[in-house]
Amino acid sequence: MADIPQLLRLINGYASEGIMLPRTEFEISENLRDFSVIHCGELVVGCAALHIYTPTMGEVRSLAVDAAFHGSGAGRMLMDALEAEAQSFGLQSLFAFTYIPAFFAKFGYTEIEREAVPLKAWKDCLRCAKFQCCDEIAVIKHLNVEHSRVSDTHMEGVATFPQVLPEDPVLLPSIRKSH
Repeated sequence: MADIPQLLRLINGYASEGIMLPRTEFEISENLRDFSVIHCGELVVGCAALHIYTPTMGEVRSLAVDAAFHGSGAGRMLMDALEAEAQSFGLQSLFAFTYIPAFFAKFGYTEIEREAVPLKAWKDCLRCAKFQCCDEIAVIKHLNVEHSRVSDTHMEGVATFPQVLPEDPVLLPSIRKSH
């Protein structure tokens, strides 16, 4: 629960720019187990959530990396962790709604029609200011289910960035499940 204020800062910072859906403290609390975070010391510098909709399909949600850490590999680290988690649950595909489809394309996602995702995913859309004129792009990735029983020990805070960040070479960011 200690991560909630920092998750709100990251997510709602981008929401204020109109590029993410804002989240409330209640929504984050309710879905905290979905989140993985990148932290550097005590600071949460990135987050993403894996929200499961069906036994075979999940959504990448609330992917945000602090601007000071853009280009550091934090986004890749989060995407890799969510994909490994999805495979450990036996999911066959992941989708996302995004304004940056090129980022997702780097990870093997392709653009699809929004109608191709489960109807449950639209529940968040109902409260969005852009509901009547949504300009987000739906993307999907079909997972390699042969490797679907990946251990979740990768989420225990042991993975680190491949590079030392110049802002503070003493602190190496790592990823873990949110708590």
